[in-house]
Amino acid sequence: MTETTSLGTDETTDTTVEPTTDHSQTGKRSEETPEAWTEYAFGGEPKMAVDGLDVHYGDDQALDDISIKIPEKSVTALIGPSGCGKSTFLRCLNRMNDRIRAASVDGTVTFEGQDIYQDGLDLVELRKRVGMVFQAPNPFPKSIRDNIAYGPRKHGRVQTDLLAKLTGRDDSEQEAEIVERSLKQAAIWEEVNDRLDDNALGLSGGQQQRLCIARCLAVDPEVILMDEPASALDPIATAKIEDLIEELAEEYTVVIVTHNMQQAARISDQTAVFLTGGRLAEYGETNQVFENPKSQRVEDYITGKFG
Repeated sequence: MTETTSLGTDETTDTTVEPTTDHSQTGKRSEETPEAWTEYAFGGEPKMAVDGLDVHYGDDQALDDISIKIPEKSVTALIGPSGCGKSTFLRCLNRMNDRIRAASVDGTVTFEGQDIYQDGLDLVELRKRVGMVFQAPNPFPKSIRDNIAYGPRKHGRVQTDLLAKLTGRDDSEQEAEIVERSLKQAAIWEEVNDRLDDNALGLSGGQQQRLCIARCLAVDPEVILMDEPASALDPIATAKIEDLIEELAEEYTVVIVTHNMQQAARISDQTAVFLTGGRLAEYGETNQVFENPKSQRVEDYITGKFG
């Protein structure tokens, strides 16, 4: 696909289905999944919507017929055992899977009603509006200031080079405002404001991850995708990231992959449970999914019988 074009409730009656269980292996269940188990009703239009999504890596199917709607300004958690397709699904939301040569994607993913897999979509603009924070902190080997300013400079929002200074179009003051605002939003300003010119690699792991979140925020995204952002952090740093995610959801749409079910229960508004075979087993309001799951397989997973 070429990259040239700009990016411009009613409650469903519950359906009970008795699962058929293979008793030879714990957690190995064959269970039909009624649409009512994966259709989450909420007010307003979805920020993003996925319909009939299939993903293959060569001959291996990673996602099988996933349909899901994501509300804006909320936290959507994606949980499930390793290898169930959570991270693959997350990467489909801003076409990061395009970077994997063996990956093929079928189905529809819309962002504010626009199909992001249409030919000619501007992927730079898409990934600006749908940003991503990865599992391992990945700050650039530059100063803290330059890490935050990188995106605004790349997208032409600020100009601070010699030519800009000579022509009187120097945006250094605007850049400083963006750096401060982004670091404050990521709850790290107080820790780094007196050493913005220090190398970002000298920060602790938790600080580096919050710096990466600030770097994402600097380009004014609308959706923030997070792939296990606290999995490599200690409990104190993890708590700071969780508090930050809850604050961000007041202004942004957040979708987070996590292996930590307690974390999903603490910070998310709705939870999608992926199980083996790359299928969506259940999606709904977080308290309902954790306290009264409709799927027996989901209950088995949440209660630790497998996974």
